[in-house]
Amino acid sequence: MKYDTILVLDFGGQYCNLIARRIREHSVYSEIVPCDITTEEIEEMNKTMNVKGMILSGGPWSVYQEGAPKFDPKILDMGIPILGLCYGHQMIAYFSDGKVEPGSKREYGIAYVTINKSVGILKGLGPKEKVWMSHGDTVYDLPEDYEMLAFTESCPVAAYRHKIRQIYGFQWHPEVVHTENGMKMLHNFIFEVCKCEANWNPESLVDKAVKEIRSTVGNSTAIIGLSGGIDSSVATFMASKALGERLLAIFVDHGFMRFGEAEFVEETFGKQGVNVVVVRAQKRFLKKLEGYIDPEKKRKIIGSEFIRVFEEAAKKIDADYLIQGTIYPDRIESGFRKHSDTIKTHHNVGGLPEKIDFKAIIEPLRDLYKDEVRAVAKKMGLPDKLVHRQPFPGPGLAVRIIGAVTKEKAELVRKADKIVTDEIELTGLGNSLWQYFAVLTETKSTGVKGDSRAYGYTVAVRIVESKEAMTAGFAKIPYDVLEKISTRITNELPQVTRVVYDITHKPPATIEWE
Repeated sequence: MKYDTILVLDFGGQYCNLIARRIREHSVYSEIVPCDITTEEIEEMNKTMNVKGMILSGGPWSVYQEGAPKFDPKILDMGIPILGLCYGHQMIAYFSDGKVEPGSKREYGIAYVTINKSVGILKGLGPKEKVWMSHGDTVYDLPEDYEMLAFTESCPVAAYRHKIRQIYGFQWHPEVVHTENGMKMLHNFIFEVCKCEANWNPESLVDKAVKEIRSTVGNSTAIIGLSGGIDSSVATFMASKALGERLLAIFVDHGFMRFGEAEFVEETFGKQGVNVVVVRAQKRFLKKLEGYIDPEKKRKIIGSEFIRVFEEAAKKIDADYLIQGTIYPDRIESGFRKHSDTIKTHHNVGGLPEKIDFKAIIEPLRDLYKDEVRAVAKKMGLPDKLVHRQPFPGPGLAVRIIGAVTKEKAELVRKADKIVTDEIELTGLGNSLWQYFAVLTETKSTGVKGDSRAYGYTVAVRIVESKEAMTAGFAKIPYDVLEKISTRITNELPQVTRVVYDITHKPPATIEWE
């Protein structure tokens, strides 16, 4: 089945992924593509999906800036509805011979637009709308074949449309929650303008992914990297369904796993009939990481060593293919798109070595967000303890140790992490939270233990709420729960003298510290 699809052209804007998420929340498939995608490439995509519309994202550029990304103006002639947001709005006006200049007053934050034509995307909206602006350049004038739909005091053309074609532009961001009726605006574009059908949901991926795995592997065998997290677990069950006994799941215990993780994986997946092999490689990974403190370097070392372990395991059973539980945010944060920054390299994306001894790497979940993976897990009937399990980074506790990694530090953060997990889950808060864990910082401080001076580590506790991991807010945990966590950590871990609570949102921080 071909799904109705909205393409999101990425100009490097911070909200690009949020646009794609908002479209999917309407049960319509979205895909982020490079901003310079050609008409030929779009036609090629139309063979497997129904491209019903395109959204040009924002970006940190000026249309006149040297090296600023631009789109192929020929896409304006394809007859496919287009919506430009912020920088995309300015680019359409620029290519259509409109007047775009630096604004007399930059707009960042909440603004109120006056709508003088409630048509098309603005259908059903009032004369004044609360929106979120973030721009320096401004569209001041339009060519004759366009008409202005909305304005602010400092932005004379805050929204426009082509008089004949289905081409629209917003200077504001409808995808962020601060734009009061942003979802209605996107709903209008998706259904009123693009005429999409709400015919997509993440669960529909299961059969397609199973067929893809089966088709790619053929009569060969494959291995899959199994960490016990929701992503690799779902990918493992998909691969097992596709390949049966021709699949070997490899759990690499690199010494930075959660407390009792290897035993949990062996028991859980063994009961489901999956052939699991645990590779104990603690000394090997510790030796590779010796002396390194830069988090990006640590991620890359771990990613490379993972592959080496998988290659060795594959040779023993003559496996030609590697399957991974890579998801969309992994690829996004690893900077896989041309104009996007690398937030942090994920061990299974940017951390992969250049030379890999596999015919192919298969990633059946590569286009899904975390909450969508959970929906797939429920559809497949996975055990609840897997479906609701909090995410865990592939490099494990190595990226929850700030600075150099040692065996002692790994054991400390593992014990602290278990205390956080135990106390949160004991309160029943776990199901409403995205992640909760401990970080061992490089900071040491003076304390008092048993009437004597102590000098030890500082542990940071990180607990966040999120829906898709692209944004997150720190959780407002009751003080008595935090107090219990702090007391247990300082009492049970003699090397720790101080516990702090991280109250930073994402952005500006990431969920993990490294």
